Amino acid sequence: MILVTGGAGYIGSHCVQALLDAGRDVVIFDNLSTGHRETVEKLAGAGFVEGDLKNPADINGVFEKFDIEAVVHFAAFSQVGESVKEPYKYFQNNVCGSMNLLEAMVKHDCKKIVFSSTAAVYGEPDYTPIDENHPKHPINPYGETKLTVEMIMDDFEKAYGLKSVRLRYFNVAGADAQGRIGEWHEPETHLIPNVLKAAINPGKTFNLFGDDYPTKDGTCVRDYIDVNDLIDAHLLALKYLQSGGGTNVFNLGTQTGSTVKEVFETCKKVTGKEIPYEIQPRREGDPAILVADNKKAREILDWQPSRTLNDSVKNAWNWECQFINLNK
Repeated sequence: MILVTGGAGYIGSHCVQALLDAGRDVVIFDNLSTGHRETVEKLAGAGFVEGDLKNPADINGVFEKFDIEAVVHFAAFSQVGESVKEPYKYFQNNVCGSMNLLEAMVKHDCKKIVFSSTAAVYGEPDYTPIDENHPKHPINPYGETKLTVEMIMDDFEKAYGLKSVRLRYFNVAGADAQGRIGEWHEPETHLIPNVLKAAINPGKTFNLFGDDYPTKDGTCVRDYIDVNDLIDAHLLALKYLQSGGGTNVFNLGTQTGSTVKEVFETCKKVTGKEIPYEIQPRREGDPAILVADNKKAREILDWQPSRTLNDSVKNAWNWECQFINLNK
């Protein structure tokens, strides 16, 4: 049995679906603060326990009820702006909650975990593409919480033998290719779904933050990794741990970047719609370029991202259209 914390959320639900498709037994643990019960209901075959990692009794109860062989840990708050305004909320949830999970794992002799980390641990890049050895100087509480959990995992390995794979995501995009699940945040802060919402909602204008960066068209460059490729890496990381692999960290990105304007043009092409936008001033703390070096994941996990930006936008658009129809 694989435990997926945060399995009712965007990336977690895609992991649950992939595990189910692979014939694995899965139980979801989620407090539904940002995930959705409707998403859980679509994941036919997965068990579900509603609970909160901040409550040790909740997570210990899962290990007492199920024979958990490994954990994939997504449960976290992830809005950068909110983390700056409410750091206590983020450290309490992301760090203290993760400590309760790790303690329960050790108590119940479960010693393998795949952790959803982030490129935000690196902060402002000293160089690109960014490899795993890049200095880690997070510039917001969200990135700090993820780096803190990585450090705690190092100590848990030394003390208790707990093995972890930390997957540092760059910009995740797209949806399930079969349209079963997709991205559903309230509020939505990610670029592609916000552009698509502007396409599907008359009168909605997309805000483009900054067009004077030192890039080919003046807009920020980001590394957009398709959620399905991302989840492929999670399943490979589980296989790696269950085959005796040791604690490790991997960047997950395509090793290529797209500007905001290129993403915008791709969305226009896929939707066939003109999308109104307005240029806004730069947002504080937005680096000009963030691109992953994914060589380590390709070599050790035998991972190869294969979906294009067009694939991601096409699947995301399909999901947005379904989502609108479902919520009319």
